[in-house]
Amino acid sequence: MCDDDRPSGPLGRRALLVTGAAAALTLNGVSFAAADSDGRAGATTRKVTGRLPAGCPDYVHLPVEIPDGVREIAVSYTYDRPATPPGTAGNACDIGIFDERGTDLGGRGFRGWSGGARTEFFLRADDATPGYLPGPLNPGTWYIALGPYTVAPQGLTYEVTITLHYGSPGTPPVPSYPPQRAEGRGRSWYRGDNHLHSVHSDGKRTPAQIAALARAAGLDFITTTEHNTTSSHRAWEGLWGDDLLILTGEEVTTRNGHVVAMGTDPGVFIDWRYRARDAVFDRFARRIHRAGGLVIPAHPHATCIGCNWKFGYEEADAVEVWNGPFTLDDEVAIAEWDNALVAHAHDRGRFLPAVGHSDAHRDPDVIGLPQTVVHADALSRHAILDGIRKGHAYLAESSSLSLTFTATGPKGEHATIGDRLPVHDSTPVTIRLAVTGAPPDSTIRFLTDQGQRFTTPATGTATWHTTPANAAYVRAEVRHPTTTPGAPGPMAAMTNPIFLGQN
Repeated sequence: MCDDDRPSGPLGRRALLVTGAAAALTLNGVSFAAADSDGRAGATTRKVTGRLPAGCPDYVHLPVEIPDGVREIAVSYTYDRPATPPGTAGNACDIGIFDERGTDLGGRGFRGWSGGARTEFFLRADDATPGYLPGPLNPGTWYIALGPYTVAPQGLTYEVTITLHYGSPGTPPVPSYPPQRAEGRGRSWYRGDNHLHSVHSDGKRTPAQIAALARAAGLDFITTTEHNTTSSHRAWEGLWGDDLLILTGEEVTTRNGHVVAMGTDPGVFIDWRYRARDAVFDRFARRIHRAGGLVIPAHPHATCIGCNWKFGYEEADAVEVWNGPFTLDDEVAIAEWDNALVAHAHDRGRFLPAVGHSDAHRDPDVIGLPQTVVHADALSRHAILDGIRKGHAYLAESSSLSLTFTATGPKGEHATIGDRLPVHDSTPVTIRLAVTGAPPDSTIRFLTDQGQRFTTPATGTATWHTTPANAAYVRAEVRHPTTTPGAPGPMAAMTNPIFLGQN
């Protein structure tokens, strides 16, 4: 239970209400006087202080009564950061806001979230801090949402300052969203990075900087995926073009893992305020699908608090097995994904394609490291998502590296990445990987349901012969020289599998 909070002003004790699918605490409210009857501009400020102990609910809602005549809502907050014992997390507290439509899970009240990236924000009808949505400031009960991400053993003492500016409201802007299609090259391979952060969440780059870096990296498409907000969807006007398709999405950042909602309809918000124990993720996965997007668990074995994926893969369309510069958690993610490929090849599960994204936030993060290279009918939202869903994609560390991966049978049978070569178990099959732009001294590896079966220096085209009886699938990797004896080197590129056989 949380300690008593004593906001300044004529307020009573807090209200202890646990609401929604995930635990949330609703505090006593803050009220403001209405604007002067003659409409004179002015401002009023209230401060609220309180203390949250370790074990407090994930979200704490502070109701704020908004009267008529408000032109701007401005909020700032601080909290203490006491020293903690070695190995114990200190205080970290996120913040956001919901309007008079309420805080119901998956409801319509969401108006913005900045996590821990900002200490203050504002909303007006015509403008808002990045991460927040401009629009009407209707009278009623609004809610400032605090998210105590981690709490020190001593507790977390906070102060929230709310200022209402009175006056005539501005005119809400008409959102300008990116188009669904770019000119492209017709049916072709297209390079994209679908996990990116800007100043609209915890990134430091503007959308204009991201677009410029994406073009410099040789990308054909990107997806804007801010943490728990859609404010960036309207921030790309003038930045798309015939050479760059910009998709909208969100990184749904829960306490039990993150999911990239890729290519959702512009403006569609996906709630994040739940854990695996709440058994509601399938509801929000369906919401992503209804909005036309893909469900892609992100960095499933990342080591940050709350980053490990705990929701399972039943609703997933793909999995992000490579996130930013290649590290041990990516290696673990690939191994887990490969186990799922084995299960699928033997009729014990469905095919879950692999993707890779940079998750770039700021310098020196490299946009396009890695990138997902998709075979698609066009450079369009529908075609790109369809290509990923079918597994017609490979991953590469840069646009200088290209792969052509095929399986052929003796009678002209042919399959490529994500496809099946439908031949009998004993049929001879030729596997070929052509590599251009391979790093110096790198190695090609072919892997099957039996593990690594073939390796050779990455100096051109690698050829290997097998049968479906010996390889239910084949996938390829290009690895840098090893840095650890007995272990493969860091990944330079990898493909989704080609399945072999008639089942």
